[in-house]
Amino acid sequence: MTTERSRTNRGFSHVGLSTLDLDRTREFYENVLGFKAVRCDVLKVKEGGEIRHIFFDIGHDQMLAFMEARGVPGVPADYDAGIHRGLGVPAVFYHFAFEAGSPAALRDKRRELLARGVDVTDVVDHDWAESIYFRDPNGLQLEFCCFTRALDAEDARMQDRAEISVRRLGLEPAGVGEGSRVPLDRRLGAPIASGR
Repeated sequence: MTTERSRTNRGFSHVGLSTLDLDRTREFYENVLGFKAVRCDVLKVKEGGEIRHIFFDIGHDQMLAFMEARGVPGVPADYDAGIHRGLGVPAVFYHFAFEAGSPAALRDKRRELLARGVDVTDVVDHDWAESIYFRDPNGLQLEFCCFTRALDAEDARMQDRAEISVRRLGLEPAGVGEGSRVPLDRRLGAPIASGR
């Protein structure tokens, strides 16, 4: 039986983000990550300027969109599109995870990213999933992740699962202590390999 709720709760249509360099962003998402651009617009703003807008198909009928403002009144020309830095919090608090499919596919994606010059962590085992972490040209924290087991009711219960080091996992806000000068591997709690 299909209910109205099940028809409307189908995940994201898209997540919208901003960039200061849409061409560089498109190059990265299409040619490095392999997400196809499916819609591109130039929106003329009545008060002046324009917004370039692009949507990438990231699978499962979901999209990732980026907007680049050019000469739009009230939009600074030099804001930080990395989200977390502008807020003064670690990247781990604002990140976007793409589904890798399987542990083997995750390892293949890691090798592919390294071959394309992307700095990427080793595979991180979360007990229920495995992940790799890296950044896009805007400074956004990205992740490829795959489930390694089914989640159950016990997983949904809030409980102490581990003790972590705030500094090791990068939970210290930028500008405090070591802040943003902490290498990516220490902020993520995983070794990192350079694709360069």
